Amino acid sequence: MTNAADIDDHPVVVGITGASGSLIALHTIDALLDSGVPVVACASSAARIVWKQEMAESFGEALERWADSGIFSYHPASEIAAPIASGTFSTRGMALAPCSMATVAAVSQGLADNLIRRAADVTIKERRPLVIIPRESPLSVIHLENLTRLARLGATIIPPEPAFYLRQQTIADIAEYAAQRALLALGVISELPEGMRYGEG
Repeated sequence: MTNAADIDDHPVVVGITGASGSLIALHTIDALLDSGVPVVACASSAARIVWKQEMAESFGEALERWADSGIFSYHPASEIAAPIASGTFSTRGMALAPCSMATVAAVSQGLADNLIRRAADVTIKERRPLVIIPRESPLSVIHLENLTRLARLGATIIPPEPAFYLRQQTIADIAEYAAQRALLALGVISELPEGMRYGEG
């Protein structure tokens, strides 16, 4: 399997919002770093609150572990002057994982009132890959219209749904699958890992 990290050392931006599903963020960042892809992460204050509720590993511990890779950096959502706020800072794209409906709404309307939303706005205007892993259920017409608008702008929408044909057994299996689908959409990998393709479950 071709690892695109061999030909592109630009980072992927990962925005972590206050939606439920912190495990998705963890698996997405872990998968990127394991692939040798630099990561610039940004989390909102709400994301850190949700992380504390959902995760055994604290957010601070995760930051320290990721930093040990040597290819990871972090900015809080309030740091609007961070490099990822500018289109002159080259990236391979961005993943919003998980993505709240508030962030979906803001990004779909071009509102850039924090670093996560500004980085997503930059990703769209620079025509870089944008992956959105939305977390909400049920989805209202408002949510669907906002997601449709983002899809029309070129974003890839990846709901974190179970791949039932793989007979996934745990929430971690589902989160890992969503993370690998994100890597595929970002061009980090050229195909899903063995065991994650139809007929291999």
